[in-house]
Amino acid sequence: MKLVFAGTPEVAVPALDALISSGRHEVAAVVTRPDAPAGRGRRLVASPVAQRAEEAGIEVLKPLKPRDPEFLERLREIAPDCCPVVAYGALLPRVALDVPAHGWVNLHFSLLPAWRGAAPVQHSLMAGDEITGASTFLIEEGLDSGPVYGTVTEEIRPTDTSGDLLTRLAFAGAGLLAATMDGIEDGTLKAVPQPADGITLAPKITVEDAQVDWRAPALRVDRVVRGCTPAPGAWTVFRGERLKLIQVAPVPERTDLAPAEPAVGKNSVHVGTGSYAVELLWVQAQGKKPMRAADWARGVRIADGESLG
Repeated sequence: MKLVFAGTPEVAVPALDALISSGRHEVAAVVTRPDAPAGRGRRLVASPVAQRAEEAGIEVLKPLKPRDPEFLERLREIAPDCCPVVAYGALLPRVALDVPAHGWVNLHFSLLPAWRGAAPVQHSLMAGDEITGASTFLIEEGLDSGPVYGTVTEEIRPTDTSGDLLTRLAFAGAGLLAATMDGIEDGTLKAVPQPADGITLAPKITVEDAQVDWRAPALRVDRVVRGCTPAPGAWTVFRGERLKLIQVAPVPERTDLAPAEPAVGKNSVHVGTGSYAVELLWVQAQGKKPMRAADWARGVRIADGESLG
């Protein structure tokens, strides 16, 4: 089939690579978000998908909005059979959805209908799910509500961050998306409506959502930290400044600390929660580089009676 691939961040690159190397499909063009400021100099930088497409000699389209007349005209000229999508980052209007004969097929990083929305991996981790996965589905105008072509499952490991899990899903999902394109071309794959039960929503995680509540149980604190790593980054407050929490570990045997109460040992920093303590392993103070929590604690010299949060 002739394809126009839509995607923007690094997590979409494995799927693009899988389609380019499939040998069955022609990636005629790529649609991605416009160049964005990055780095200290805030110079405009092309998206990871745009960079990969340019390396492969594929036409790159960067509409401000996917309803822009010039973009729609070019899309009709290309006349794709299908448009696979991975984390494109913009809503597709009906006028664009109607162009390809087989529609726009999205690779979504959850087992739909669970975790519809912008942050499925983060929400899955924060909810304590043991299994997640990826789904391919036909895009409709509703939020991730279209019929599903296929899924792959992925076990969530005890120390997974959202970055770890998303990386694995990106590669597993790339194979799923390529197989979905094969099945659509062959006519052997039909999309199945999502069940009405089991719908959960996964809106974007805000900085406010990432603040740790020390009154919550230790497992909840651990899940928030892992779910918000690397972005937007879990955090607490110490001496009026934000302290980023990069890695923690539950310490079930320690129940003597009140919520937010720190205890500094020779090589450890424990903090009380609503159940038992967690150990701070890696933190990042404002304006500083990430460091081991024990080194941070030695530097700031936590006094008796001080707390976090």
